[in-house]
Amino acid sequence: MNKINLLNRLRLSLLGVVYFIGLFTPNSHAGDYTDAPEIKSGIPLKTFIPTDRIKSYLTPEQPPAAAETLFKQDHPLDFVLDGKFYGNLQYRYEHVDQSGFSKDATASTFRSRVGYVSGVYKDFQGAVEVDHIGTIGTSRYNSTLNGKSQFPVVADPHTTELNALWLKWTGLPDTAVKFGRQPINLDNLRFIGTVAWRQNDQTYDGVVFKNDTIRDLKFAKNLRFFYSYLYQVNRIFGHNSPQGKFKGDIHLGRIEYEVLPNQTFVAYTYWLDFDRHNNFATEAISTKTYGLRFFGNLPLNNDFKLIYQIEGARQHDLGNNPNDFSLSYYHVAPGIAWRTLSFEAGIESLGSNGTQSFSTPLATLHAHNGWADKFLVTPQDGLQDRYLKLKYVTAGFGPWIDNTVIQLIYHDFNSVKGTANFGNEWNASITRDFSGQQLSLPAFIKKVSLGLKYADYDAKSLSTDTRKGWFWAAVTF
Repeated sequence: MNKINLLNRLRLSLLGVVYFIGLFTPNSHAGDYTDAPEIKSGIPLKTFIPTDRIKSYLTPEQPPAAAETLFKQDHPLDFVLDGKFYGNLQYRYEHVDQSGFSKDATASTFRSRVGYVSGVYKDFQGAVEVDHIGTIGTSRYNSTLNGKSQFPVVADPHTTELNALWLKWTGLPDTAVKFGRQPINLDNLRFIGTVAWRQNDQTYDGVVFKNDTIRDLKFAKNLRFFYSYLYQVNRIFGHNSPQGKFKGDIHLGRIEYEVLPNQTFVAYTYWLDFDRHNNFATEAISTKTYGLRFFGNLPLNNDFKLIYQIEGARQHDLGNNPNDFSLSYYHVAPGIAWRTLSFEAGIESLGSNGTQSFSTPLATLHAHNGWADKFLVTPQDGLQDRYLKLKYVTAGFGPWIDNTVIQLIYHDFNSVKGTANFGNEWNASITRDFSGQQLSLPAFIKKVSLGLKYADYDAKSLSTDTRKGWFWAAVTF
């Protein structure tokens, strides 16, 4: 089936699903968790120019009574003039000491992100966002594009990217349909994410349909639907990189159901049918995955609660993948929380048949299996990650210390097939967000973020000893 016919069928299917769900949902618009977080803040255009006056100039003369209501009703100019600018500036210093390299990597990078999200007219809204990543000071690192292979990799190449360009329609209750380039983050980012840890985001080109809540059906309360068809993934390496894109037919489906307050069940299926691109054999990671996830917490008393996540999935080959396989994945992580202190013990397994291993190429991989990023590709014999995680959010120490997030994590990595011990890793971080008001900054600055982070991978049978350290500072407006 060619892509035009496929898109036509998808368009008709989406309209049918949208109409059906609209029959049963209350009359309110859906939120959009695929938007960049900066969109929630932003600086209205009217801060800089008299938008009401522009509307009056560009609108035919109105009688007095009509003039009073002119700006209370939908107006075509609302789409542009009721919009707002938003952005984020982030500096990060990264140091990598990796065995096998005679020189350490030091990357001093800066990202400037600016965007404009329109107002809403006739249930339509749009946005455009651009990122620029460059260096300030030292650039003694292998960015994957700069040819400095004598240094370890820090995958933050110098680039300017169109990070978002989308049009969203919310004309049916609790429903949003978004077309264009956009970020997508699902669940815990194990399968689908924007890789937001790196300076350049991973973004997705296609259409997203979602319905946030069906409340009126007796058999289904607090039910959310998500479906997306994508034809291109824009990866963190940038548009100048030969590995900067995945192309193909990608279908993402997800249903979320809140069984009880703070206890959520998710069913998902992700079909990633990649085409060969720039001579990279991406068809070899074409897969279809079906999974279930259950997570939440159970209060024991006013101070203590049990926390948990349980997940299982099955993955098969898809499309032109030359391999034939069926692989398992599971993740079990019980824990306990006392006030703002939590402890979690987990085991995550990405299976293998001895030749192929379970893969998640669109995940935010940095968030899983250690911050040293030694398992961005699952080893051929699979990966079992047994970990302990301690997290504390400071409270009761005063406004300048409260809400500081401290994390300590230990990983033990082993194979699924065989008895290989790959290595172990320690991770530690301390982060803090301040409001612009708290720091007496101009009103348009919404947040200042600071962070320190460290990873220490001790290799046994896979890769080499690696130590990484980071400092970053970011401003959101």
